[in-house]
Amino acid sequence: MKINIGTTDRAIRVILGLVILGLGVLGRSWWGLIGLLPLLTAAVRFCPAYVPFGLTTCPRKMEKPVGPPDGPKPA
Repeated sequence: MKINIGTTDRAIRVILGLVILGLGVLGRSWWGLIGLLPLLTAAVRFCPAYVPFGLTTCPRKMEKPVGPPDGPKPA
């Protein structure tokens, strides 16, 4: 399972999850438990809904170019 949730996405999910839970508590509704889903995905930093679309909000690390190593050249 690769991480596909970046920092900003994670913060939005935490805030949204807490708001949904809070509204469920204030409204005395079981629908507030839906707020656990964004909290869970933020905690594990993986969203299964992103996978089929190849989405990610993580910054990509620069990969080293593939080529010969920079070492001494044979004479």
